[in-house]
Amino acid sequence: MGTDPTDPAEGHDASPFLPGRRAGLPGLRKAAAQCRGCPLYREATQTVFGEGDTDARVLLLGEQPGDQEDRQGRPFVGPAGRVLRRALADAGIDPERVYVTNAVKHFKFTVPEGRKRRIHKAPSLREMTACRPWLVAEIRLVSPEVVVALGGTAGKALLGSGFRVTEQRGALLPWPGLGGNGEDEGTGTAEEGINALVATVHPSAVLRADDADRSKVYDGLVADLRLVADVLADGDGQARTAESS
Repeated sequence: MGTDPTDPAEGHDASPFLPGRRAGLPGLRKAAAQCRGCPLYREATQTVFGEGDTDARVLLLGEQPGDQEDRQGRPFVGPAGRVLRRALADAGIDPERVYVTNAVKHFKFTVPEGRKRRIHKAPSLREMTACRPWLVAEIRLVSPEVVVALGGTAGKALLGSGFRVTEQRGALLPWPGLGGNGEDEGTGTAEEGINALVATVHPSAVLRADDADRSKVYDGLVADLRLVADVLADGDGQARTAESS
């Protein structure tokens, strides 16, 4: 059977589904629920859009929703999300005062033969590119000071295919910008307030680590997030932290 040329999913581009620039985050979230910008929507339960403090100084970017996120329709509510919240608090960043989202808004998975459990499958570059307009719009509306890339896929979504989390984590990286393709409208003045990009491991790496290494991996995540807290403190003399809330 051939593909349907009228199916917008065949174009791998979410841009036609975005609302007007005045829609705000609620309008953006509502529109994203109807996104058919790539084939991933066909198997996923629902779109999982970003959420959190709409005035957040920190935006955390993950890869894609997991099984629990897909079922509940919220980002970072599964085991990795619990690790992330604990790590943020341990780093001195209030978990309630950040914005969390993913580079891809639909759960991509495979079901091994003879099993029922859905197993995470990494999104392709084409799928990340298709979903990019949602991320651009979120950054424009949240206008954070620091963006944190959680894991390799998030880093590649921002810095390109050459990104390696093992080589670039735990450092203040220059903000690469999100415009330039003439189609996503960029983020305009919202990007002017971004002081830095910080890359670290995805919290799921803590869960995957061997028992002997788990504490080390977690401590590394916390150390990277403390760098973010330092950037916030340098910005106004008082970080928006759990301790100062």
